[in-house]
Amino acid sequence: MSKIKVCKIKVSRSKTSPRRLCQTTSPIEAPPIKPPSLAEPVALNHAPRASVEAGDRAPGGGRGDAPAPAEPLQAAASQSGARHWAPLSRFIAQEARIGAWAERRRLTLILYEFVRFGIKQGWASLFGALLLALLIGTHLLYPRGASLSRYDFLVLAAIAIQAVMLAAKLETWEEAKVIFIFHVVGTAMEVFKTSVGSWIYPEASFLRIGGVPLFTGFMYAAIGSYIARCWRLFDFRFSHHPPLPLLGLLGLGIYVNFFAHHYVADMRLPLYAATVLLFGRCWVFFKVWRRWRRMPLLLGFTLVALFIWFAENIGTFTAAWMYPHQRHGWALVPSSKLGAWFLLMIISYALVAMLNRPQRPQPDGQCAAAAPSAAPAQG
Repeated sequence: MSKIKVCKIKVSRSKTSPRRLCQTTSPIEAPPIKPPSLAEPVALNHAPRASVEAGDRAPGGGRGDAPAPAEPLQAAASQSGARHWAPLSRFIAQEARIGAWAERRRLTLILYEFVRFGIKQGWASLFGALLLALLIGTHLLYPRGASLSRYDFLVLAAIAIQAVMLAAKLETWEEAKVIFIFHVVGTAMEVFKTSVGSWIYPEASFLRIGGVPLFTGFMYAAIGSYIARCWRLFDFRFSHHPPLPLLGLLGLGIYVNFFAHHYVADMRLPLYAATVLLFGRCWVFFKVWRRWRRMPLLLGFTLVALFIWFAENIGTFTAAWMYPHQRHGWALVPSSKLGAWFLLMIISYALVAMLNRPQRPQPDGQCAAAAPSAAPAQG
């Protein structure tokens, strides 16, 4: 029991200092003061906290609450290459969660990026892989003497694959345009090459132009499809990319030389030198997961040409076509064909680059995704 002294401040109307009036009240019982326990919540003023939380959630703000789970998922959806294909877009959120888990340890991150790289390459090669499967399957299983020839079946099957991929949105219309252009360019070269005996198609067929079954154009189209899909899946950016007019002239020169070297001097060596001159300083930036990586673009051309050479060996093994040295039995395609496929890669890349318009990395060097209006990566 204690007495509480209550003091009041009374302000005088005069300019003198206030007078303190004190009086003693009757005794009242004050509640005991108890220090807060660690196990009990401490009541806080919520109004200031609300303003702090709002500031914490502001872009560029300091320490605060974690963003809502939808925000990183929306960011992943806007940056993922899978967004271009409807059947893949539904898996973006799940894939982002797996990636976040993999990033916790270096070993799992390396393994995750390795698997992710392989899946992306497989998706980019989808059309070409299906064509190779058709070549192998018809070589092993297609009945000899069937009313529909093997080559004609391959033509119809390739058209059906295109229709199904477009209907199922496994392929975009932009990619279909690339495939059509490559089909025309490849078929024209095939008609000439078979007429001069560079290679032959030994089986009979109805759907052909000269000595060329129409399915061959789809094999060239598979290369263009692969490049176009890789461009989107890996979000290509380029430094020191050659100007597109010069790239177009180089591609045209290579294409003309495929015809002209049968009659005049072969210009492959000057064309190799021109390719190195144009692309010697060019680097391609690509994104497997979240980190940007880079490699010399010439190295990329060489690796793709090597895999095309492997695929060509499979094609000749299935007797879909054959070179003169394979008339009496299958043998490896000469390694000298690697140079031809390397030059063909330049033609293929030039056509896709004309459609996609190469973009530079961001000025800060982080290679964040550039807007479609970003400056071309030339110079």
